[in-house]
Amino acid sequence: MTDALGSIDMPDAEDGTAEKKTRKGGKRGKKGPLGRLALFYRQIVAELRKVVWPSRNQLTTYTTVVIVFVVIMIGLVTVIDYGFQEAIKFVFG
Repeated sequence: MTDALGSIDMPDAEDGTAEKKTRKGGKRGKKGPLGRLALFYRQIVAELRKVVWPSRNQLTTYTTVVIVFVVIMIGLVTVIDYGFQEAIKFVFG
């Protein structure tokens, strides 16, 4: 089977990756533990800069929704628990 560049089994050009000696560890291989720790924290800061932080209004809305949902779930579990308690009292005396 062939494609526009040549045979799938026989590539047009050798890429020479077999001759290349691989390094262990890449960029981090030459650094000590403190260098790796500093790199780790720099990467954390870089990732935190990419985060889209919510505005104060969005944060207030999300927090209110979560608190209301938790209160509703507490009420639901309380009603179900009370129902089971009354059912067990009825069955076992």
